[in-house]
Amino acid sequence: MKIAIASGKGGTGKTTLSTNLAALFAEKVQVVLADLDVEEPNSGLFIKGDIEREDIKYKMIPEWNESTCTLCGLCQKNCNFHAVIQLGSQILVFPELCHSCYACSELCPTDSLPMIKQRMGQLKQFRNKNMTFIESRLDIGQEQAVPLIGQTIEYIEKNFSSSTLKIFDSPPGTSCPVIEATKDADFVILVTEPTPFGLHDLTLAVETMKELEKRHGVVINRHGIGNNDVLEYCEENNIPVLAKIPNSRKVAELYSKGELVYTEIPEFKAELEKIETFILNFQKS
Repeated sequence: MKIAIASGKGGTGKTTLSTNLAALFAEKVQVVLADLDVEEPNSGLFIKGDIEREDIKYKMIPEWNESTCTLCGLCQKNCNFHAVIQLGSQILVFPELCHSCYACSELCPTDSLPMIKQRMGQLKQFRNKNMTFIESRLDIGQEQAVPLIGQTIEYIEKNFSSSTLKIFDSPPGTSCPVIEATKDADFVILVTEPTPFGLHDLTLAVETMKELEKRHGVVINRHGIGNNDVLEYCEENNIPVLAKIPNSRKVAELYSKGELVYTEIPEFKAELEKIETFILNFQKS
């Protein structure tokens, strides 16, 4: 089963929930925790382990071969992302805009745009008893997170059996990286806060999940601040509230030290166990 943990904005507690939930499950079953927030991965601050593997990840971009090019303009015409343009007697390629769709290369009548590798980031795999932790990190200067997220998920699918529980710590927001991280998930947990800002961003995340036709539930973090608008919204829209994590200074203190929370705060663990029970029942259904 694949569980994606997402939110409409950053700072709601996705990583706190992901790392603690993965560690709780790992006490009983085999778990893969993947940090798919490849632009700013930080699950590794809380999950320790022995490194098992380290891979460089590449994306494919076109390289112009001037000697064979007839300047027919087909490449520019067929690139939906404006990554290849014709400027006078030259073809310019912008790797930052390229989506590696191969259209320009495949449709070039003179094979003047062969695809070549370009490094985009790194994948590391760590092991700690029942838990495998996978962290992918985009190189500085790389602007597209989606290809690395996609390759990380493909790596997990290839190397881990369907019986392994997979938890994806997704990027924040509702843009392309989030869609890539959640599109193949069996269930999506949306983390929010009981505030007007939290509700606003939750509604965006819920609409995104509806477009993707993903079953989803909500975890309210820092419960006790703000108001009840999030609870009322979930009730009106028949969205299950899986847990209400209480607002606690001690949680923040443990987080700031890079420590797991559920082993130290019984109330936090009790809410995690509610999520665990829901996931196990969902898996059986």
